Amino acid sequence: MSDLARRTPVYRPIEDYGIIGNMASVALVRLDGSIDWCCLPWMDSPSVYAALLDAEKGGHFMVRPVRFEESSQRYIEATNVLVTEFVAPRGRLEVIDFMPTGPSVDRGEEPPEHAELYRIIRCTHGTVDVDVAWAPRLDYGRCATAIEPTSDGFVALGEGCKFGLAGLGDGEVVDAASGSAVAARFSLRQGEERVLLNRWDEADFENGPRRAYRKLEETTAAWSEWMSNAESGLARRWAGRWEPEIRRSELFLKLMTHRPSGALAAAATTSLPETIGGVRNWDYRFTWIRDAAQIAQAFFALGHEQEADDFILWAEHMACREEGYAEEGLQILYPLRSDVNTAEQILDHLEGYRRSKPVRIGNGAVDQLQIDVFGELLNAVYERVRLSEQFDVDIGPFLTHLMEEAAEVWHHPDFSIWEMQNGPFHIVYSKVMSWVALHRACWLSERGYIEGDIGQWHGVMDEVRAQVLEHGYDEQLGSFVQRFGDYRGGLDAANLLIPLMEFLPVDDRRVQGTIDRTLEQLVVDDLVYRYRGPDGLPGEEGTFVLCTCWLIDALALSDRLDEANRIYEKLMGRTNHLGLLSEQIDPYSGDFLGNFPQAYSHVGLINSTLYLATCEGREVPVPSMLGVQS
Repeated sequence: MSDLARRTPVYRPIEDYGIIGNMASVALVRLDGSIDWCCLPWMDSPSVYAALLDAEKGGHFMVRPVRFEESSQRYIEATNVLVTEFVAPRGRLEVIDFMPTGPSVDRGEEPPEHAELYRIIRCTHGTVDVDVAWAPRLDYGRCATAIEPTSDGFVALGEGCKFGLAGLGDGEVVDAASGSAVAARFSLRQGEERVLLNRWDEADFENGPRRAYRKLEETTAAWSEWMSNAESGLARRWAGRWEPEIRRSELFLKLMTHRPSGALAAAATTSLPETIGGVRNWDYRFTWIRDAAQIAQAFFALGHEQEADDFILWAEHMACREEGYAEEGLQILYPLRSDVNTAEQILDHLEGYRRSKPVRIGNGAVDQLQIDVFGELLNAVYERVRLSEQFDVDIGPFLTHLMEEAAEVWHHPDFSIWEMQNGPFHIVYSKVMSWVALHRACWLSERGYIEGDIGQWHGVMDEVRAQVLEHGYDEQLGSFVQRFGDYRGGLDAANLLIPLMEFLPVDDRRVQGTIDRTLEQLVVDDLVYRYRGPDGLPGEEGTFVLCTCWLIDALALSDRLDEANRIYEKLMGRTNHLGLLSEQIDPYSGDFLGNFPQAYSHVGLINSTLYLATCEGREVPVPSMLGVQS
């Protein structure tokens, strides 16, 4: 019998993982065949596997050859079905991992009744001895997990929940690190296979190759159909040689959609550290209005109008109907499901990825004032209307509420897009986005989408602009700075968006100065830090992928294409073996940091590719990119 289940798991680099999912939940699959992160039945549910956050106590599901020389991963084209391939001493093995989607991935289609995860194990050459170790730990490992045999597998039992494994009838329950596990070893010859199936909330259930392949065919067809239904279909010719990475970004962003509601998650994980051993560890399994608005814009740019509209309608529902907008106003983040608690908790029993504590669930930033979100949301609607005449959704009262609150709070200090812990401050980017909110509202009002006093809004807009230009720009430094009156040179990479949001034209000397100072002070090895000053937290962090994308965009708009392309090519070369990116990158080691995969990072890749293609004169699916001067 295999001793694999008795071994203490180890931490692997964040970039060693691929992701699968079905718009209800996701799982992270490591290059060596271990599933180290999965929450069921929803992405924001407690975990069943969390070895990513505690190698010993978190739980995992390992399938791999007893011995192998190398492994690789790839996706079945135009899908989120992952294939891990192993080269063993006497043969080759592949493991096909997927979560069934049903016949369609569209929001109108209900997800499968039970959350399922398939692992199809196939020997493609020679003979391979296979080890399996199944060690689920329910509820983030907070409750004792008992494992019992069933007619065709095993069931894990916790407090009020059960989690089944079918297809491993010859395994046995053994003592393992921090509890019991199931271990099995078997041999497969060329052409032979074994199908393993996880199912939430059931013990005995149907399994077998015929059912698995029917589900696999249905799931691959659903993903392929979604991709081909986009305006430009599978053709992303404007992406050049990076077309596969753009398609992968597109497919990953779809995984971050919550199919029942249209909400959009910022990332698939919680508490992956921004510094190894540090405390900057956050739960991103929520919908940030800012992040989601930009995801929606990316969807629309790629021809997925329904996903963009679903998010806008979700935001209107959450802010106006569900939460009572007039009483509470717009929050910066919301749960994917309305019954999930956003209050921040610390899971003391988990040691964190590579001992980076604390492990958090929930997010305390929910109570912060971040006034840029009004501009982000109104800009998303503006882009949707500006680029299409098909938008006829009646959300006028919602947009009016947004406008009125933006006009009321713009002069307040806030905690910024970066959720700084030592604020609030008068943040330059926040004020710029207040101007964006007013500008977009006036434009939408002129077209009948919002009712209100346009003359008054123009007056406030002019006042905001004057304040930013007077207090947010350091003449001696030759750059916009992070905070009003902060003339010590505190830069903020978010100010690279000033020309993209059309607050100032890109050829304005203040914009060019901000780009140059960013290159001088925030860039290491062509990667961009958000800022370098104190923020109320100990330690440092990595460079921020999205900020690197903003620098590429600003340089492209400036007709500094050689610089833009150099940084872009280098960033694209940093994606992992599957084309995925985390939130941050250590510029010295190249290691991924922060939650993974990160939606913001992939929105950045899509946008930078579009901006470079536009500025180089290539045909793109967006007729007019923001900030491009005619």
